[in-house]
Amino acid sequence: MSKYDVTRRGVLRTGAIAGAGFALPTYLRAQESGYLNAPTGSTVTLGFNVPQTGPYADEGADELRAFELAVEHLNGEGDGGMLNTFSSKSLSGSGILGKKVDFVTGDTQTKSDAARASAKSMIEKDGAIMISGGSSSGVAVAVQGLCQEAGVIFMAGLTHSNDTTGKDKKANGFRHFFNAYMSAAALAPVLKNLYGDDRRAYHLTADYTWGWTQQESIAAATEAMGWETVNNVLTPLASTDFSSYIAPVLNSGADVLVLNHYGGNMVNSLTNAVQFGLREKQANGKNFEIVVPLYSELMAKGAGKNIAGIVGSQNWDWKLENEMGDKYAGTNAFVKSFGEKYGFPPSQAAQTCYAQTLLYADAAERAGTFNPCGIAEALAGYEFDGLGNGPTTYRAEDHQCFKDVVVVKGAADPEDEFNLVEIVEVTPVEQVTYAPDHPMFAGGELGQCNPGA
Repeated sequence: MSKYDVTRRGVLRTGAIAGAGFALPTYLRAQESGYLNAPTGSTVTLGFNVPQTGPYADEGADELRAFELAVEHLNGEGDGGMLNTFSSKSLSGSGILGKKVDFVTGDTQTKSDAARASAKSMIEKDGAIMISGGSSSGVAVAVQGLCQEAGVIFMAGLTHSNDTTGKDKKANGFRHFFNAYMSAAALAPVLKNLYGDDRRAYHLTADYTWGWTQQESIAAATEAMGWETVNNVLTPLASTDFSSYIAPVLNSGADVLVLNHYGGNMVNSLTNAVQFGLREKQANGKNFEIVVPLYSELMAKGAGKNIAGIVGSQNWDWKLENEMGDKYAGTNAFVKSFGEKYGFPPSQAAQTCYAQTLLYADAAERAGTFNPCGIAEALAGYEFDGLGNGPTTYRAEDHQCFKDVVVVKGAADPEDEFNLVEIVEVTPVEQVTYAPDHPMFAGGELGQCNPGA
């Protein structure tokens, strides 16, 4: 019997603790009076909030595909995917805690206000007990705050800003995706090996929380190995033409352009940089180089041949298990399920959203309750494997997942449109781990779980 199995009077059915004169812990006191959107029928509703429009819509579409696949597997449909490789064996394909999983969706529009509004609607009108998704850290921070206020769990989708599990971390929020610090820690040694330690970098940076922390992280890591940061220019998220930002790079004295852009922004800025001939130029006696700290197969497809040789990082790659061995068990199972359903391999956005859905369901099963505080306790400090990234830990202090990081580059001669990215190396988790009080993550408090009772 789970310690979370409590009657509305707050008496443990096992008779333990309650009769011994001890004060009930927070999650049990909350369950005395119930918790927000506690499912009363035969189903439980999850809310999937993704960018269906806006500059990150490609990632959003793949996230939604992964969410639908995860729900199928949780309900016992299909081949089970990574339920078969997940180190936890709590999930049996019978839903969550015996309830069939339903879901509702929203469009974040890659805008914080729109994302909050759609999440609020799913919670208040549809009874969603968990919210997941998003491909923008600005959206993630906004929706995570809303979920904390409302009293539901937020299983973040694609969010890479340090702030999500740094100054803006919340007790009700959990991030599986890696962050900007981890990208920089993995990339810096590779960049030094490829381009040397005497470089001058010009940064173009998306003007919101992700871009700021991405630029701060990669600048700090490259400066520590000898690079100089010549300039950092902020660009609006709504930009589609970056020509006016690229032109000044030519006379800046820089010999590396760092594009702290994602999604359609990165496709457009990289295309503009190539159109200006940066990749054929020399500066300071060196070949001019372009670095994109974070990108994906979806972005590589959008960039086409311009991505060839461009170095960056990913949270996951669909070729991991084939190229790196069974340490990344689960990758092949997920790729097979996803490919059979949709006809092409999944992106890193799809993998992290699928994993988050399974992790939520598994935590509920292990806790024996949908109470968000019980689920939060089951996730905090949880160690698991078999979801495609190798051994992974959900750190209790900040609810950040720690795992290996994939360093990639664009393929020079791809065999097809699904092999546009090559794995350069997989950086071990030890190299990208930092202390919970690291200065880049300072300023916020995790706080207490809110069950929304």
